[in-house]
Amino acid sequence: MSSEHFKGKYEVELKYRVESKSDFLQVLSSLHHEVMLVDNIETDWYFDTPEHSLASQNKTVAIREMEPSDIKLWIVKGPEADRCEATNITDAKAAKSMLATMGYEPYLLMKKVRSIYFVGPYHITLDFLDGIGHFAEFAIMTNDESLLAKYKGELEQLAKQFGLTSKDLEHRSYRTLYQLRSTL
Repeated sequence: MSSEHFKGKYEVELKYRVESKSDFLQVLSSLHHEVMLVDNIETDWYFDTPEHSLASQNKTVAIREMEPSDIKLWIVKGPEADRCEATNITDAKAAKSMLATMGYEPYLLMKKVRSIYFVGPYHITLDFLDGIGHFAEFAIMTNDESLLAKYKGELEQLAKQFGLTSKDLEHRSYRTLYQLRSTL
């Protein structure tokens, strides 16, 4: 298992709705893979200015805490769809305080159950969001922007091994799905 899977400023990620978690795991068990973590609870605090200036620039800032793995991350996404950077932090409470000091406010608290697996150079997350459902994200990170299209094709082929096709793709972010659920 390697943290190299999460290095790079670009992320190619395809998110699919998963109808059957057990069927998904059965396919995974037939492939050579490594397990990073199983059924961690991830709590994400999303921050923006009161004027929502980050959202207007297609950017997000989040602090993530994962239990029981005790991983804490500072995550920045955007403005490009594939742009994503994350760094490990040791004190999530201090990071949230620093964001507040800079004028950012939490606007969304989101929780999910996440398992992470490695298949070759790719990482696959299997997620569950209460009231929203099960999802699988097939992803790879890179610093080489010229590889994005190639990796997208390879991820589509990997997803097909799980019986997932373009009809199963979910283009909305978890943040958006969570906000939609909260407004219903």
